[in-house]
Amino acid sequence: MPSTIEVATIEHCYYCFDVLVSYLEDKKAVQPQFANDEYPLFVTWNIETHGDMHLRGCIGNFNAMPLRTGLQQYALTSGLQDRRFNPISLREVPRLSCGVSLLTSFEEGQDYLDWEVGVHGIWIEFINDHGHKRTATYLPEVIPEQGWSKQEAIDSLLRKGGYRGTINDKVLKSIKLTRYQSSKAQATYSEYIAHKNAQS
Repeated sequence: MPSTIEVATIEHCYYCFDVLVSYLEDKKAVQPQFANDEYPLFVTWNIETHGDMHLRGCIGNFNAMPLRTGLQQYALTSGLQDRRFNPISLREVPRLSCGVSLLTSFEEGQDYLDWEVGVHGIWIEFINDHGHKRTATYLPEVIPEQGWSKQEAIDSLLRKGGYRGTINDKVLKSIKLTRYQSSKAQATYSEYIAHKNAQS
């Protein structure tokens, strides 16, 4: 896997728009021109509502995937199958922005606090109230956007992963934490359209 952090590009976002729009219009997406390196990746859709941007879907994979097939798969999965939201409709597309996060530099943390806000994304494994192993993650930008401390982020992540019991020292010390970094690119729909027009 390439080691550089500056790996995500706006072309990756344009391709995700292309995949989503082509699917919704029942057309074939254009083949991308970027390199087909392998990365763990996430695709995030946000939508503008009354002047503010709100999450509209975010799903990814921690297994390295070739970028062309990975972005194609998760542009649709995050846009249409995020269980927190209804599938994105064609009429919403002009208000969308797309973010592509390519994940790098995975390291095992010494404990649940062994990471830096604004630098690392975190992925935790823990045992839930019923004795089952669960996992949950936040990408690097989520925690500073929410204004959380490390402890608040961990507590929120446990809840996101389905832990419903009391969060005490025993639970926190049982967490296995992996920290990672992310290269993120973003594009709005208007930027995507300007790019398409420049190509035609």
